This record gives sequence, structure tokens and C-alpha cells, in this order.
Amino acid sequence: MAHKARKRFGQNFLTDELLIQRIINTINPVAGDLILEIGPGQAALSRPLSESDAELHLLEIDRDLAGHLQTLFGHTGRAVVHTGDALTTDFSKIVDGRAFRLVGNLPYNISTPLLFHVLQWNELIIDMHFMLQHEVVKRMAALPGSKAWGRLSVMCQYYCSVTPLFDVPPEAFSPAPRVQSQFIKLVPHDQPPVEINSMDQFGRLVSQAFAMRRKTLRNNLKGILDVDRIESVGIDPGVRPETLTLEQFADLSRLLDPEF
Repeated sequence: MAHKARKRFGQNFLTDELLIQRIINTINPVAGDLILEIGPGQAALSRPLSESDAELHLLEIDRDLAGHLQTLFGHTGRAVVHTGDALTTDFSKIVDGRAFRLVGNLPYNISTPLLFHVLQWNELIIDMHFMLQHEVVKRMAALPGSKAWGRLSVMCQYYCSVTPLFDVPPEAFSPAPRVQSQFIKLVPHDQPPVEINSMDQFGRLVSQAFAMRRKTLRNNLKGILDVDRIESVGIDPGVRPETLTLEQFADLSRLLDPEF
């Protein structure tokens, strides 16, 4: 199919056959799996995924590509095509509330908000395999105290174990992106790694703490937690947020007033 990549959808299509096979081997789809692929595009991954006898659902925002996918798979029964925006789609409705695996060559221009969106269904998701910009993966897998440690790191690691797998060069795509890419695996935790009172409060606290990275906790959390309460859990109010561990963010979140 002749299709010009659309910049507004962040389209960069995988074309390297050896890399595609490596990705499929890594995902290791088997009969009985329920797999949802975000942004299947020209079906580079969809074709081999469909040959595994897994139940495959494809979510594509580009109506032209969705039509092509319907033509490709509609008569085979090997994949169900859904047209929609992954940023607003309720994934649980696509899978009828069943546990599922998530796969995608995610559009780099919306990758961070899309990651936050999909994490809403962490209790249904078995695992996730994504192609992402290398810098985004670096932030997801970062350690406390590093420059890359931030809101994305804290939230991803609260929900999942994060495992970068292998680098992917620009020439593996058409058109070639201007950045390096990386393939990554996320597996939701069976039990949260830290104790919090409220997911909403925890998320708002982490977001506020990193609102201005160069400012101290004292300044970023002003009006939310005072110095005495920050110090009550053994944290120096004068440190910057990137020095705090996941557990320390959880400690702070448990101090929040119920109305926050």
C-alpha cells in the first residue's frame, strides 16, 4: 500500500525485517494471548502477530490505514480493527475487561501522555512492549539522583517493572526519525512497591514536586506540605525532587490532607 507518512500522527513505519522478527521473538505471542496493538500502521508487526493464533486487536487513528488493515485482515478473522485515538480510547472496552498484552510502535510526539493513559489499565495489562524514543526510555528507567529521574520515572516505576531491551537506529524506519529509538518491556507489579493512601493524591504530589526541577521541595510543595511535615518523614525540605526515591514520594503522599 502506498501511504505517505502523516506528521500529525507521528508516523514512522518499521521496515527492517530482521528487527521486526527480533521484536516478534521478544514479544513471543502464543495461541490464547489477547493482544492489543496501538498504531499498527502498515502492519509490520500485525502480520506476524496474527500468525501466532493470538486474539489480536488493532487500534489505528489514521482512517486510511485502518481501511487498509480491514482489507488485509477482515476476511481472515485473525485481527479486529478499531479506528480511534489511543489517547482517549477506553482499552477495557476493546478487550471486554479481560487481561491483555499491549504492543506498539508509539508515536513519539504523544508518547508521554499516552504512557500515562495506558497505565490506567495496569490491573488488566499482563505486559507491554513498546518502541519509544531513546530519551523517553531513559527517563522511564532512570534512578533517583540522576538528571533523567522525574515524574515519568516515578509513575512508571510505581506501576511497573521497566526493562529497556535493545536500541533501534533511525534507518529501521521509513521515514527515518531524527532520534534514536529503543524497545522496552513493562510488566505491571502484582503488588504496588510502596504504600500510598490515594493514587490521585500521589500523582498530584509527584507532578507538583517536579513542577520546577531546579527548585527545592520546600518551594515546589509550598501550600501543600509545610517544612515540619516534610521533615517528619526524614526528608530535607532543601533538596531537589530528583534526589527523592519512590518510597520517599510515597512517604510524603501519606502526609497529605484528604482534600488535596
